[in-house]
Amino acid sequence: MTFWNRLPTPVIGLSPMDGVTDSAFRLMTARQGKPDVIFTEFTHVHDVCRGPEFLLDSLHYDDAERPIVAQLYGKDPDLFYQAAHVVCELGFDGLDINMGCPSRNVASSGSGAGLIRTPDLAHAIMRAARQGIADWTAGQTLIAAGVKAARVELIARLNARRNHAVAPVRSAIPLSVKTRLGYDEVIVERWIEHLLIESPAVISLHGRTLQQMYRGEADWAAIGRAAQVVRGSGTLLFGNGDVQTLTEVVRRVRETGVDGVLVGRAALGTPWFFRDKDEARRHAKSAEPWQPKPWIPSLAARFEMLLAHARQFDAQWGPQQFRRMRKHLGWYCKGF
Repeated sequence: MTFWNRLPTPVIGLSPMDGVTDSAFRLMTARQGKPDVIFTEFTHVHDVCRGPEFLLDSLHYDDAERPIVAQLYGKDPDLFYQAAHVVCELGFDGLDINMGCPSRNVASSGSGAGLIRTPDLAHAIMRAARQGIADWTAGQTLIAAGVKAARVELIARLNARRNHAVAPVRSAIPLSVKTRLGYDEVIVERWIEHLLIESPAVISLHGRTLQQMYRGEADWAAIGRAAQVVRGSGTLLFGNGDVQTLTEVVRRVRETGVDGVLVGRAALGTPWFFRDKDEARRHAKSAEPWQPKPWIPSLAARFEMLLAHARQFDAQWGPQQFRRMRKHLGWYCKGF
């Protein structure tokens, strides 16, 4: 039994987005609407274990974001083994492996969606991460796992920054995967069957292939077929792609039978998106028509959220990094 099994279904969560779902954005969303689950933006396992200190900023979080899942990417099972120790030491609720990033730089290196072409390596990575979680849970230290002393000190500072100087209780965290329908063609049934061999707690499926990137429409019919493959396995299947409203969440759950939906771009500049999720969940379990009256903030309230978000970002990262906030300011100002 993991936290995933304790969440109400269908799960309505915030999808990880590179360069977007940083800790300030996630905290703002948690305070305004609170998704059922939140993921970090992805971090390379090399950066977790050996990279420059600033690259671990993506693994900073606030307890208000819980349940919070760290998403990692890469192609080296040994580094996934070490990085799993770090994720556990930082107190995350879960570890998610990115097997869906369509970036050419990521996929061409064999990471992200590139792993769809190398299922044996994908299995090895999942096994290494799970073993890392198990060994940490059994009491193994980061040093014994091969993490350098300087990195261990940095991890301790990150915990202290969150006022968590004491290491978390050593209980196993669940492993999940986020992926796509295929690399250059839809092979969703075969690919999902490959992933199920390793029994991840959750598979989150974006309804496009790598070749499509974010072009065209997400193929929710293919996501529905994947949900059929997963049913009865003990693994949860979440759909993702082109969901703009909670009404669409309800429709997709009813049509496909997925266990949850992850929302990405629709939450940009709208941290209140998830505010009515409980009502949406109730209607997703029924066949009755639903014509919601979504809560929409006034213009003044929206700008107050914008300012609160900007202040939170500035408090965390300082004015030198404020350029990263610009896109969020633009998203808050869309639509009027």
